[in-house]
Amino acid sequence: MSDSRSTRPRQRPPHPALFLAEGPRAFLERLSLGPAAALLRRAPPGDGHPVLVLPGFTAGDDSTRVLRRYLRRLGYGAHPWLLGLNFGIRGSLREQLAERVVDLQRRYGRKLSLIGWSLGGIYARELAKRLPGQVRHVVTLGSPFADTGRASNASRLFDWISPPDSAEKRAALAARLRIPPPVPCTAIFTRTDGVVHWSSCLEPETDHTENIEVPGSHCGLGFNPLVLYAVADRLSQTEGAWQPFERSGWRRHVYG
Repeated sequence: MSDSRSTRPRQRPPHPALFLAEGPRAFLERLSLGPAAALLRRAPPGDGHPVLVLPGFTAGDDSTRVLRRYLRRLGYGAHPWLLGLNFGIRGSLREQLAERVVDLQRRYGRKLSLIGWSLGGIYARELAKRLPGQVRHVVTLGSPFADTGRASNASRLFDWISPPDSAEKRAALAARLRIPPPVPCTAIFTRTDGVVHWSSCLEPETDHTENIEVPGSHCGLGFNPLVLYAVADRLSQTEGAWQPFERSGWRRHVYG
């Protein structure tokens, strides 16, 4: 997959039917955690390194509780962002996030992984660009960094990231957001995303980026069992020895 999206017409938002079904689909994904317990127990154990989990637009730390609890059970130091509801970049948010990353890195004496859901994933990628010496891996969950929210049923998302500006400045920001950080990056997405167009959530092909497709909804990505397993698999890699996600065996039937 080449990064040719800049030459393509903008994608339209997902079909309204997918958007309207987001709530029921996410509810079913939450219910599937019980039947999927055996799968989740098969995930490799963690190595204790810190993980900072960033919520999506209008969400807070409650939305990432299931993911963080699961990672703690595996042995990671999973932490919330502690900055309330995510209403976009405003005030001193950039500095507060950077301080949170530096604090966790110093506290553990190790680089940390960043997991960001939707808008939180855009933050995670930008933090890794700003602080590559503190970050070992970035995982995004349905994050529209390749389109900044215009191919979205939450069409004002980009305006929350940055107040309306000139077309030139907006285009420059969009181009900057598409550039991957200089650390391993995993983008997890679903083609049946009802909030953002799935193609806007894809990393360009490089030697340290990858895309993992799962079945599901946008609002269920934080507790979809297949997402939890994939996140655990990606975080379990030895620092400095990143390899793409392996799709052999049973994985080839459920991951794209």
